[in-house]
Amino acid sequence: MSKILVVDDETDLEVLIKQKFRQKIRDKQYEFIFAVNGVQALKKLEENNDVDMVISDINMPEMDGLTLLTKLSEQNSLLKAVIVSAYGDMDNIRTAMNRGAFDFVTKPVNFDDLELTMEKTIRHVQQMKETMAAIKENNILKMYVDETVLNFMGGHEFESSLMINETVEATVVFIDICSFTSISESESADNVVKLLNNYFDVMVKEIIAQKGYIDKFIGDAIMAVFRGDYHLDRALDACLAVRKQIEKLPSLSEHVNFTPQVSIGINPGEMISGNIGSVTLKRLDYTVIGDTVNTAQRLQSAAGQGKIIISEAAYEKVKESFNCKKVGEVVLKNKATPTIIYEVLD
Repeated sequence: MSKILVVDDETDLEVLIKQKFRQKIRDKQYEFIFAVNGVQALKKLEENNDVDMVISDINMPEMDGLTLLTKLSEQNSLLKAVIVSAYGDMDNIRTAMNRGAFDFVTKPVNFDDLELTMEKTIRHVQQMKETMAAIKENNILKMYVDETVLNFMGGHEFESSLMINETVEATVVFIDICSFTSISESESADNVVKLLNNYFDVMVKEIIAQKGYIDKFIGDAIMAVFRGDYHLDRALDACLAVRKQIEKLPSLSEHVNFTPQVSIGINPGEMISGNIGSVTLKRLDYTVIGDTVNTAQRLQSAAGQGKIIISEAAYEKVKESFNCKKVGEVVLKNKATPTIIYEVLD
């Protein structure tokens, strides 16, 4: 359901909106709240932090629509406003657009046009929200967290959320492109980077298809995390698909005999999720840490070309769903006792 704040000192508009959109209000597609000026609108927004868009008149007592626009951009950059005004008020309309209005409709209001404008605005806001969620979840947030970024992402509330840590149950995956560094000796730096990015693109598509997210790129390797229901199963499906797609890729060139293969380590378990880094530098990395993560990386180190390796504990969880083969005991770094590992075949 989309929540819309309508700001107009002419109460006739409230009556008309309730009449014209009564079906969608009953169906809970739209929820409208109303204010008669900018001052009241700001109070309504404090009480309703889930408003998707604002429809506002320009000429109102106490606080007009142009001043309200300025306040909105200061408070919430994701909230979009549509201005309602007459054609003869084009100077004010231009000022409104310059102050961040998303669109405008003219009086007398054509409600078909208003609804189309509302749908377009809400769709835009939803896309922005999804993008922000993807930025946080898919860890595109590896950047300097300066004041501009914090304001764009929601101000002090977001700044506080950056420091929130939690313990989660998830599956970590390390995927390494075997022997990739060797081709840097015979190929130009530009070709090496383009090729690596192409390989990564193939892998990322399969990871995202199983609702995993990329935690980081480490040289010619990827660290991915799967959370939620059946996170281990989805991680295995993604890795099997990655191996299959990578093995389909052709050799590098006629002159360089390099056919890409991957080695993969997968490990489920408990880990700490949070922003790790330097607050002094204002550079934080949203990631997961812990023994589960370290073990996943060491399992990848133990995997040969084209191999997907899991621990015995992981094998016990998936043995009825996936075809696996026991490899035997290996000594993993910083582990006091040998670890029994299994190869995932299909």
